[in-house]
Amino acid sequence: MKPGVSPRSSLVWILGVTVLALPAGRSFAETPPSVALKDSPKAVLDEAWQIIEAEYVDAGFNKVDWQQVRQQLLGQSYTNRSQAYRALQQAIQRLGDPYTRFLDPQQYQNLTNQTAGEFSGVGIRLRLDETSKALQVADVMPNSPAAASNLQAGDTILQINQRNTQGLTLEEASRLIRGPVGSGVTFKIQRASETPFTVKVTRALVEVPSVDAALKVEGGRRIGYIRLQGFSAHAADQMRRAIQTLQKDGAQAFILDLRGNPGGLLTASIEISRMWVDQGRIVSTVDRKGERDVFSANGTAFAKEPLVLLVDKRSASASEILAGAIQDNQRGVVIGTPTFGKALVQSVHGLSDGSGLAVTIAHYYTPTGRDISRKGIDPDVALEAAKQEAGSISQLAKDTSSSSDPAYAQAIHYLSKLPLASLPRAQKADSSP
Repeated sequence: MKPGVSPRSSLVWILGVTVLALPAGRSFAETPPSVALKDSPKAVLDEAWQIIEAEYVDAGFNKVDWQQVRQQLLGQSYTNRSQAYRALQQAIQRLGDPYTRFLDPQQYQNLTNQTAGEFSGVGIRLRLDETSKALQVADVMPNSPAAASNLQAGDTILQINQRNTQGLTLEEASRLIRGPVGSGVTFKIQRASETPFTVKVTRALVEVPSVDAALKVEGGRRIGYIRLQGFSAHAADQMRRAIQTLQKDGAQAFILDLRGNPGGLLTASIEISRMWVDQGRIVSTVDRKGERDVFSANGTAFAKEPLVLLVDKRSASASEILAGAIQDNQRGVVIGTPTFGKALVQSVHGLSDGSGLAVTIAHYYTPTGRDISRKGIDPDVALEAAKQEAGSISQLAKDTSSSSDPAYAQAIHYLSKLPLASLPRAQKADSSP
């Protein structure tokens, strides 16, 4: 599939998973409009209707007369775009598919930023102080404009472009900070007991970290721990770097943590799977015509060490593709609780007015042909859900991994039973310049 579509762009998703789709210049089924659509909110309604008509996975449209829906949408009068958007949302809801949905311009922009894995900004995460509600820097992303300008976690932001921040929500503050690449934003900062100072930061494209990694020494074994938070456009490159760094540091086995990971790009899930699985099928998809696309490993896996995958009920979509590939190919052991159970693929289209449309276009199946819809992937080693919940996200928010986390502890227990002779020999990190 080619990435370009004019005048709209298009992506293929699996619950927060994105992949470029649609050939350039694709034409949809031509249905003569019953009203003049140019420069009318109805133009976007018809645009969205045509996409669903051409692509929706259920050719029967959940027993809805989709032609009649078009007549109803275009037969109404709309005083503004918001009214037209509501009518479109109501029409789409009749399909009974929560993943086929309309996105207003802000929602569409947020979604594309999320999966692109980058945004135009300064590279800080914000928080509100629990007591004072003051706007603070929660974290500064590495190699970002904010880092270059010496902004620090814990800094209180008093003003953004001379606007006082007291009373602003996090979203309102974020909107003030975002802007075109190359433009500037000025902060008034209070740091501890120092005198407030002003700093101007030039916005740039900031890559959002999707991967956290650390080398753990457990029982004399060197364990590479990787937490994957999402499958963005940069996730595969970040994963590759994390694996290779941990290997250089002497990792003898890996724990790959997918808990709380809602998904991301389909292409990213396949590419990351191929880093671990050398041979065999990764995933297959089936569209409304019954046509199957098969994605397989290609002999390029470079992570050969023993592997444990951690999952929970929030591990969804692209996470389930990776977990299914690991489990069905017997590449590693899956530990945790059953996953979310979403086996549908969405195509996400940018519409001509800046809004967007997500349309379910296919089902996907694990390498052995399992349909995990509404069932999820059952782990090889099951944990009691309550214990997993208690030790999972709350613990991860405090630390990368800990033996007080039941899933992590179970992973270490499993790896501790592997004979040392079966593990790769630990190597010291390369200290050459």
